[in-house]
Amino acid sequence: MMTSPPDAADLRPSTPAADRKTLTHLLVLLTLWLCTYGFSIFQPPLMDDADTIHAEAAREMVLRGDWVTLYADGIRYLEKAPFLYWMTAASYTVFGVHDWSTRLPMALAALALMLLVYRLGRRIYGGDGGFYAALAAGLAIGPYIYTRFLIPDLLVGVWLVVTFGLFLHSLRGEVPSRWACWGIAAASAANVLSKGLIGLVFPVGVICFYLLLTGNVRRLWRMHIVSSLLVFLALGAPWHILAAIQNPPVGQSKGFLWFYFVNEHFLRYIGERYPKDYDKVPLLVFWALTIVWMFPWAAFLPQALREAPWRFRARRNGTSGNGLDERQRANLVFGLWALLIVAFFSFSTRQEYYTLPALPALALLLGGWMQREDASAPDSAERRSGRISSLVLAVIGVLAFATGMLLLAESKTSAAGADLADLLKKNPEDYQLSFGHIFDLTPRALGVFRVPLLGVSLAMLLGTLLNWWYRRKNEAAKANFTLATMAAILLLCIHTAFSTFSPILSSQKLAAAITQRLQPGDVIVIDGEYKVGSSVNFYTQQQVHILNARSGNLWFGSYWPDAPAIFEDDNSFAALWNGPHRIYLWTDKAAPPQLASETIYTLAESGGKFIFTNQPVR
Repeated sequence: MMTSPPDAADLRPSTPAADRKTLTHLLVLLTLWLCTYGFSIFQPPLMDDADTIHAEAAREMVLRGDWVTLYADGIRYLEKAPFLYWMTAASYTVFGVHDWSTRLPMALAALALMLLVYRLGRRIYGGDGGFYAALAAGLAIGPYIYTRFLIPDLLVGVWLVVTFGLFLHSLRGEVPSRWACWGIAAASAANVLSKGLIGLVFPVGVICFYLLLTGNVRRLWRMHIVSSLLVFLALGAPWHILAAIQNPPVGQSKGFLWFYFVNEHFLRYIGERYPKDYDKVPLLVFWALTIVWMFPWAAFLPQALREAPWRFRARRNGTSGNGLDERQRANLVFGLWALLIVAFFSFSTRQEYYTLPALPALALLLGGWMQREDASAPDSAERRSGRISSLVLAVIGVLAFATGMLLLAESKTSAAGADLADLLKKNPEDYQLSFGHIFDLTPRALGVFRVPLLGVSLAMLLGTLLNWWYRRKNEAAKANFTLATMAAILLLCIHTAFSTFSPILSSQKLAAAITQRLQPGDVIVIDGEYKVGSSVNFYTQQQVHILNARSGNLWFGSYWPDAPAIFEDDNSFAALWNGPHRIYLWTDKAAPPQLASETIYTLAESGGKFIFTNQPVR
């Protein structure tokens, strides 16, 4: 059997200078990661909704010792793949349950993404290309924002880097490497365990499209399909089988297989999933956000996307499809990778962050173009287009600075100790979107964000102008590092603003007030769906009751025979309130209608949310 020849870059002997440069790249990447992702794992508190729902599921996984069936608030939580919860539960097992131990796994995933992108980019484009690609992958806005709470989408991107790196390796010889094909299968299985069936759809789709478009479909049958399928099933099937066995159809419940595959995959994709607790981002906004998530590197996306040899048909060479050299093959794979993900979700119930797994592909294309620009002659087309894009970015930076200064001038100073919630305008109709709360901001509220707003404004002005200046002087390497520095400052400002906004997004302060007084027999009740106050459950580590909202995250599991009796209506809640035990009611209403005729005491208030109790507060 023929084996794959080594890549030409692998044949070059390592030199002390090259080793030092690689070490420098790695140290810079590690330092930037520590200053951004590493620094931010300690604060702010975890948020209500997905953040603490997923954290609570991991905490209960450790508590129950059940690593198959997820539980949240004591109720089966069957809608998600388990890998994220395994990571978080492992962190809890080693370090205990803390905010930082909750965020640590995803911060490490971001580091893994940077290093994997660096390794793959270095192999395809050389050291500088890999370095630029890693900077774009790790210091873009999108990956950072969507690791501020506990969702698995970045993991999908990590596994796709592994998958397509192995696929490109398998293209080197006439017969694909068996180990590369098995690695693709293993990475795809890990992806399925991270995010469900899209972990298989994206690798298979990109690989099949690539082989089809390069006239090389026959190669698919040489990719050790049978043994690779066995590897995939050996790693990906056991959890699904065990989950189906532990959660069969019982009573009103249709069982794990229906809920997970039909309701959470197919019905969610076409917008018919029940319960519908999400909105759909408009298509043009969805596409535009893909560009925003790559900021500031997105200024060079037009050049980067042209790196892919889209006129691939003219490059065919018989049945092997090897008319493309390795760089062209890689660029085509990366282009198809990004395009397929954006196209796939364009027809689904879109959320703002669904294109996150496409961003590593864009980062790699960007790294390749930046390396080519850096190595080109001063009067080359690459240098000219780089200067044009940097000028456009500089204009954006100047406009951003002017806008920031205007907002700072319009912002109002708030009284010391003022609750941020009192300065906002609530728009609950937008809260199903992950960024819905941004529409709450008012000039009065902006006064609270003056420091990060000033930081963003200055960073945008200086960073974009210096980037343009260095590119005019044909010093692309300095320009790219200037962008990286600017991006790191932007991420730190985002973190500062996020921490300031956290009382609106988290109920941690309210949970702390309850914990100080909690006694055996006390009952905590959330007025509304579990997700709106889920951080109370996580931080008190007490099961909470739900008032008039048997829906949302706990809907499916609530119909299981072993579901605890935690769902209250007005009558049962009135009986609790007038009973012998202290009741803590979490609510976002200053005057809950259920308590209109009752004696109530205010225990705590924060972020527009309240804790009322039925007994005097001492």
